[in-house]
Amino acid sequence: AVLLLLPAARAGLCPAPCSCRIPLLDCSRRKLPAPSWRALSSSLPPDAVSLKMNYNELTEIPYFGEPTTNITLLSLVHNIIPEINAEAFQFYPALESLDLSSNIISEVKTSSFPRMQLKYLNLSNNRITILEAGCFDNLSSSLLVVKLNRNRISMIPPKIFKLPHLQFLELKRNRIKVVEGLTFQGLDSLRSLKMQRNGISKLKDGAFFGLDNMEELELEHNNLTEVNKGWLYGLRMLQQLYVSQNAVERISPDAWEFCQRLSELDLSYNQLTRLDESAFVGLSLLERLNLGDNRVTHIADGVFRFLSNLQTLNLRNNEISWAIEDASEAFAGLTSLTKLDLNNNAIMSIQENAFSQTRLKELILNTSSLLCDCHLKWLLQWLVDNNFQHSVNVSCAHPEWLAGQSILNVDLKDFVCDDFLKPQIRTHPETTVALRSMNVTLTCTAVSSSDSPMSTLWRKDSEILYDADIENFVRYQQQAGEALEYTSVLHLFNVNFTDEGKYQCIITNHFGSNYSHKAKLTVNEMPSFLKTPMDLTIRTGAMARLECAAEGHPAPQISWQKDGGTDFPAARERRMHVMPEDDVFFIANVKIEDMGIYSCMAQNIAGGLSANASLIVLETPSFIRPLEDKTVTRGETAVLQCIAGGSPAPRLNWTKDDGPLLVTERHFFAAANQLLIIVDAGLEDAGKYTCIMSNTLGTERGHIYLNVISTPNCDSSQSSIGHEDDGWTTVGIVIIVVVCCVVGTSLIWVIVIYHMRRKNEDYSITNTDELNLPADIPSYLSSQGTLSEPQEGYSNSEAGSHQQLMPPANGYLHKGAD
Repeated sequence: AVLLLLPAARAGLCPAPCSCRIPLLDCSRRKLPAPSWRALSSSLPPDAVSLKMNYNELTEIPYFGEPTTNITLLSLVHNIIPEINAEAFQFYPALESLDLSSNIISEVKTSSFPRMQLKYLNLSNNRITILEAGCFDNLSSSLLVVKLNRNRISMIPPKIFKLPHLQFLELKRNRIKVVEGLTFQGLDSLRSLKMQRNGISKLKDGAFFGLDNMEELELEHNNLTEVNKGWLYGLRMLQQLYVSQNAVERISPDAWEFCQRLSELDLSYNQLTRLDESAFVGLSLLERLNLGDNRVTHIADGVFRFLSNLQTLNLRNNEISWAIEDASEAFAGLTSLTKLDLNNNAIMSIQENAFSQTRLKELILNTSSLLCDCHLKWLLQWLVDNNFQHSVNVSCAHPEWLAGQSILNVDLKDFVCDDFLKPQIRTHPETTVALRSMNVTLTCTAVSSSDSPMSTLWRKDSEILYDADIENFVRYQQQAGEALEYTSVLHLFNVNFTDEGKYQCIITNHFGSNYSHKAKLTVNEMPSFLKTPMDLTIRTGAMARLECAAEGHPAPQISWQKDGGTDFPAARERRMHVMPEDDVFFIANVKIEDMGIYSCMAQNIAGGLSANASLIVLETPSFIRPLEDKTVTRGETAVLQCIAGGSPAPRLNWTKDDGPLLVTERHFFAAANQLLIIVDAGLEDAGKYTCIMSNTLGTERGHIYLNVISTPNCDSSQSSIGHEDDGWTTVGIVIIVVVCCVVGTSLIWVIVIYHMRRKNEDYSITNTDELNLPADIPSYLSSQGTLSEPQEGYSNSEAGSHQQLMPPANGYLHKGAD
């Protein structure tokens, strides 16, 4: 580019035709470079710090022939410079402030600026449409202020501003419609952002994320429709937020979650129609709130109760007359309020305690619709006591003989309620709880001493129901003189959850309105299952997953039971987890004891229901106790234990020496074949016994070696005493004793003692060693054990659980007299 060269002249003099007010050299409005202009009459004064060449015809940044090391401010406003040339700035090494506003620059390139210590940059009122990525990177170490107002910027590329020291950014009057998330990331020190008059219709979630130190955000004159926490995310230090002159219809319930340091909020000139209870939750530090010039008709009870520090509240030019008339504590919570503007709300009456919690020093009120009866008598005295008579313009509309008079001119004795011209509510609608799809009727009755026609409106949550099904009845009754009774019935057919709310009737005649109590309608629905648990068969060690979900109103609570109770073995071992968000119940590392019937219970205030699913746990056969070899003396009783585990319960078989087991009258099986009892063991019984257990999942084998040793002093003749007559009795006694050890019930012990005594009386048995009980029979085979499922050879009786020994396979029967 060709630089404009202004050659130096004599030093020390102010170059003509500029004016010098050191440290300022002002060459503005000189039509530079005019055809007749060739050069300045002298060089720049050495003590000049600021150079202004505004309102000329410069087409480029001027150059004076040598570096201007003292110039820190250069203003070139209102010229016709079309681009920014980085080379021109090498002659301004000390430049800190540059104003190029009102030129014809169309883009800012990455190469537009060299590395320099610029602090202030104004590019407003140009034709800029493009901001190249990194266009300000060479200024990142020093730049504090950037102004880009009145350009043609329609999009800001995300993360374009890598300016960690920037404190003020202005983007007013551009063409930005949408602000994407993370657009301003990199502006860690930004304190103020101004984006008025862009036509912004959408602020994406996280639009201002990264602006952790921003205190002021101005968004006036755009097209925003909602205030929500998505686009406010990250503004934790924000103190002033201006969103007036938009189209805001809604403040989301949790809008202020991320910016709770607000001290000033301006939402005036929007389209708000209601202030819900949660509209200002979290703004406990708010001092100034402007809601003027909206269309607010509904103010929820307690909407201001969170604003304990609020000092100024502007509600002018709304439609809140009903909200003020009906609420005795409309401004509850505003304990610091000193200024309240209620202008132009057509207020007809105000409850006596409406301002009781405030500290008002200024009240702005303008209404000509007041009903000046005894209920408003307090207002006159209150206005005078608080010295508000100069800031209000309030006059009566009723009664007729006070119409048009200022309330300040009405005598206290004229505020009378001798009759009840204004409707008086006699029957209020009642709070109701209904099931979904039922029909509900709400009734409201009022009387008046006037024959002025009455009309009724029904409101739900303080909003008028225009399309409601309403029946109205009028009749005269004799009550303190002729009185007009007016009854209004609201029919709600086939109610649904959307019908829930607070219902209120407003009955009006020529003399004013009256408001019923608010009746709450609650709609409930019995739970119904969306998902039910399914029967499940699973192997041990795996994860069991049961799903259950239900809907209803209110949302039902889901709980679980196992076998009709709340004792979950998996819970004790912390293997059970309930995920209510995912409607899932699962057990990790499933064990046999987790098997059972699981019930999903869905319960709400309307009722409950349950759904069952069986959990079957499969386990391959295994030995609960290691198999132990046995050594017995000839004639003793041998008990071989094969304690089996598995699911389904395994079937047990025995073999001897890898061949079939020859069962005699001395062989007995107990506990579903888990015990092999050999009475009067002989040498022929020695050998390898194999226990084979099997179920649907597999087969397991184990070996027990039985060793039978001879007794050297054994008298063969003695061992045969009573063989013919009581052999089976002896065997029976031995077996019963074994069973007693297995079962452990007192009934069997009685039988044992009986047999022992009778044998001692009738027979001479000299060797009773065979009655000694084997000490290693486990307790878990007793009636209190874990083998709870009756199997072959096992039964229950009223006297308790006991084992029945299986008879020998050859069908021999017990021959004893007992």
